[in-house]
Formats: sequence, C-alpha cells, structure tokens
Amino acid sequence: MIAIIRKSYIDGVLNAPPSKSQTHRFYIAAMLSAGESVIERPSICSDTKATLDAIKRMGCTVTTEKSTVRILSDGAPKPPEDIVNCHGSGTTLRILTAVSSLAPGMTILTGNKSLKRRPMHPLLNALKKLGVVCYSAPNEKPPIAVIGGTIKAGCVEIGGDLSSQYVSGLLFTLAKVNGKSNIRLTTPLVSKPYVDMTIDVLRMCNVNVYVSENYRLFELNGPANFKPFRCVVEGDYSSAAMFIVAAAITGGKVRINNLRRDSLQADKAIIDVIKAVGCQVEIGNDYIVVKGVLDALEPFEFDATDSPDLVPPLAVLASSCRGASTIKGVSRLRFKESDRVEALTSQLSKMGVKIETYDDCMRVYGSSKIKGAIINPYGDHRIAMACSVMALKAEGETVIRDASCVKKSYPEFFTDLAKLGAQVELRRQL
Repeated sequence: MIAIIRKSYIDGVLNAPPSKSQTHRFYIAAMLSAGESVIERPSICSDTKATLDAIKRMGCTVTTEKSTVRILSDGAPKPPEDIVNCHGSGTTLRILTAVSSLAPGMTILTGNKSLKRRPMHPLLNALKKLGVVCYSAPNEKPPIAVIGGTIKAGCVEIGGDLSSQYVSGLLFTLAKVNGKSNIRLTTPLVSKPYVDMTIDVLRMCNVNVYVSENYRLFELNGPANFKPFRCVVEGDYSSAAMFIVAAAITGGKVRINNLRRDSLQADKAIIDVIKAVGCQVEIGNDYIVVKGVLDALEPFEFDATDSPDLVPPLAVLASSCRGASTIKGVSRLRFKESDRVEALTSQLSKMGVKIETYDDCMRVYGSSKIKGAIINPYGDHRIAMACSVMALKAEGETVIRDASCVKKSYPEFFTDLAKLGAQVELRRQL
C-alpha cells in the first residue's frame, strides 16, 4: 500500500488508540497470574498481537470478545511446541526471552529481518549468570534459544543504557523465582518511565519491588503470587504525538481523548515541548487540546533519553520552528525498526529539511519551503507516520511507500488522519 498525502489543515476530535506498551505488560502479567485476567480496550496492533500469540503458545487460554481480552493461566509459563515468532516486536522478544527461563524446557524466539538486528547479549549474559542455559545466533542476536527451569535467585548486573526492556524482562521473571534477587545497573537507566510502567503493573498484581532512588538497584523477594486482574488500557501518547505535532505545524486544532493526565508513559513529555514552542494547550484529566500557531513556533531543545519514540514527530515539529532545534539522546535510535537517525535525515531532506547529526544528537533547522517527495520509510512505522505528518505542510504531493508498515503500532493511523481533515489517498503499491 502507498499513501498519497497533500497539504492539509488539521481540525477535529480523536480518541487516542490504546497504549501498546501497557498492553504488552498486561498480557505478560496475565500469563504469570493464576486465574482469569480481563484486559479491556487493548491495543490491536501487530506488535501486541505478537505478544498475545506468544502467551497462547506458552500455555494461556485466550478469549476475545469485542474490545475485551480474557486470559486464563495457571501462572506458570509452558515451553511452546513451536517457535515463538515475535515478528517485529522488540518488547515481545526481550521480555519473553527472560520470562521463558521460567518454562521447564526449550523456548525458541525469533522475528523478522528488522528484529534480528536488535542486540540481545546484555540480557543473555544476565540470564546466564542466574543459571539459565541460553543460545543465540553467532552475533548474539535472534534467533534465541532458552532452556528454562534452571533459573536461580541472585544478584545480577546489567547495563541500563541500551534498553529498558532488559530490566522489565528481568523484573517480571525474578518476581517468580524463589529467593531474594537484586538487579544492579552498571550504567544509568534509559527510558525510565517504561520501567516505571512495568513496576506499576507488577504492583497491581500484588508484587512488591524495591527501587533505589537513582534507579540503579531493584530488589525482589520471590516467588510472588501474582494476583489476576481486570483493567482498562489507557490511550497511547506515542501515537497521539503525531496528531499533536500535525496540529502544531498546520496551525490547526485537535482534541485527543483518552489521554490520562497522570499517565506514567514516557511520551507524555510531548506536552511540555508543545507548550515550549508556543502552541496553546488545554489539559484535562483524560484529554488534551492543542492549537497550533502557524509559522511562529519557537525552536526547542529536548533530551530523548527517556522518550526515544518522540524523536520522529519532534524532528517534524523542529522543521517548522524558527531557527535550529536540538534533540539529544538519539544514538539508540540506530537500533530500532530502522536506523531512525539515518532514515529521518535522508527522508526529511527530500522534503527540504536540513538535519545535522552527531554521535548522540541531531540538530534540525526550520524551513519555510517544505515540498512533497517520494518517501521510503524503511519498513518503520514511526518514520512512515512522521513523514505523513510532514506532508501536511508540504507543497505538492507526498507519496509514502510501504505505508502498511504503520500496522506495527497504529493500524488506523491513516483513517484517523483523514478524520481530522487530511487529504489522504491509499492505493495498492504496484
């Protein structure tokens, strides 16, 4: 599928799609809870479907009723009879690699070409120190084989500067292991709010976790008796950020419902940036209203260490600001679904945006001459969405190739973009 997008004005009301990150964690917590858990309004993107399929393979009984998923489990993961295909979901791969060490037998996890680029050695080394036998491809990337049932409680060290998903995986796992365990981070934790979200889900299941003030030490005393639960998935700030930026750069107005003011999501930080550049913002308990200021946005600085998924929409926002904006903490983006630093630089430059990149920083210069172009998102959902938003301000026509890659996180993205007034045409790619 290709998407053809023309210059448009954004105005309207939208319900934020359900949080992908929260849905992953609810599904995994349900597998570790003895009894039936009920998840209302879960994300139905391809990433969360990968996690749901995986927990089915690992022994859960899953029933879907309209917008509700019921998960029945005895609280103990089982070794799957077949390979677990995580497709493109890094969260599925990394958290379940750790959790599969609880299943007495062999679990093999793999994924698509993009996922096989993701580094796994820090997590595998940590599991080995806890007594787990595990193997990987020669480059310590997927496919991964884990021989479960041998994990022991103990103290394990791991770097916190590459992926918070390693820490989340170990937290879910060690909570089920008999004895006291410590996770010590040898480097500062990145994407801290995602670990907060994991801890919040664990506490909802009656699992106690001690966290040091500097987030360098986590203590658990297992085995915890995970309590089954009923919950509603909140709206996703990562997806909503695209429409917030769309309103900002077109001078439009958008109200997005289902966004909690008290959310733990990292990408709630988009609100502070939008205020800083000069947009009018109204925040309610479960909604946000943003009104853009056309051609009068101020440049900004942002540290994306905790919010890497905000970098694509923020690069688009920066291109509409006066002068140069700086986005720091971008080095980890080279190991996402694409090399996002390279993808943003190459594709936005086609549209007239100047971007300078450094080791862990990118500087984006505002431009008043945005033009349509043919965009290759490199199969990356966030690049496709960001360039689609940029197209709303571009003169002429923008073509997004492989537009269906947005299904990874937001299947209804183009439909919702059109609801807000965007001129969007979808065609089969020849």
